[in-house]
Amino acid sequence: MRSILYCLFICSFFPGAFAQAQDTPRKLISVLIVDGFSNHDWKQTSLMTKRILEESGRFTVSISTAPGTVDDTGWASWNPEFEEYDVVIQNTNNIQNPALRWPRRVEERLEKYVRAGGGLYILHSANNAFPQWEAYNQMIGLGWRPKETGYALEIDSAGRIIRIPPGQGEGTNHGSRFDAVIHILHRHPINEGYPEAWKTASMELYRYARGPAENITILSAARDSVTGNIWPVEWVVRYGKGNVYVSSMGHLWKGDTYPISYRCIGFQTTMIRAAEWLGTGRVTYPIPANFPTGDAVSVRAESVKLAY
Repeated sequence: MRSILYCLFICSFFPGAFAQAQDTPRKLISVLIVDGFSNHDWKQTSLMTKRILEESGRFTVSISTAPGTVDDTGWASWNPEFEEYDVVIQNTNNIQNPALRWPRRVEERLEKYVRAGGGLYILHSANNAFPQWEAYNQMIGLGWRPKETGYALEIDSAGRIIRIPPGQGEGTNHGSRFDAVIHILHRHPINEGYPEAWKTASMELYRYARGPAENITILSAARDSVTGNIWPVEWVVRYGKGNVYVSSMGHLWKGDTYPISYRCIGFQTTMIRAAEWLGTGRVTYPIPANFPTGDAVSVRAESVKLAY
C-alpha cells in the first residue's frame, strides 16, 4: 500500500514519472552536488535539489561536501571526481570569506572536466563565489562582482542586449525578493514549449551581474520591481567542449524551510530540464500541465514537503 501511495504522490506532482515507467528503462544521469560552505542554507539547498532531481526519475545524485574552514585538515583528502559524473552542481559560495577556496588541484580538475565536455550547473549564489579564479569567471560568464570587474548585460525594451563596460553602472546587487515574470529571450531545449512569459515565486533578480560575458547566451530575463530595468535570469556559457548553466533562481536563505521559491513548479521543471540538457545534450522531461503562466505562479502545496 505504501508503494502505491508513493507512486500516486510522484505521478501527481511529476507527470513525467508515470510516462517514464511505461517506457524502456533509461540510463540515469549521474549528478554530483558540491557543497560545504555558503552564506545561504547550503545543506537544505543540496538535499532539496537532490530530491527534486531524483523524483523526476531521470537522475542519480551524490553530494561531495568540502571542508568548511580554511584550516580544516580534510582539505588534503577532499578531491571530488568530477569526471565520474554527467553533471556537476556547484553549491558553494565564499563571498563572506574569500580565503575559503577550493585547493588549486580541485579547481584544475573542474576546469578540465568542463573543457572536455562536462556539464556544470551554477546554483543561485554559487555565481557569487571565487572572483579570483579566472577560469571560473569564464565558465559562469556573469557573477556577483564589483563595478570595476567585467561587463554587465542589461536588456532593453526590445529584447536587445546592452553591454555595460567595467566601471560604468553599479556593482552586482539585488532588491527584495518578488514574484518575477520570466520572459524568454532565446529559445533553447531547456525552455522549449514554455510560454513566452511565466511567473516564478519570491525570486532574487541580480542587477549588474558582471564578468567576461563571452560565449554566453541569455535564455531569459525579468524586469526589476523597483527600477523597471530588465536583467538576465538564466544563461548558458560554452566553455571548451562543455556547457554551463547559470540562474539566479533557487534562493534559499538561512531560516527558510521549503520556501515558496523552491516549491515553484516552474523552477523545479527548469532545474530538471537544465540538468538533463547538461548531462545529455537534449531534453525529454515534459512540461507539466500546472506550469505557471505570465499572470500567476504555480507552486506545490506547503504541506507536501520534500523529505530530507
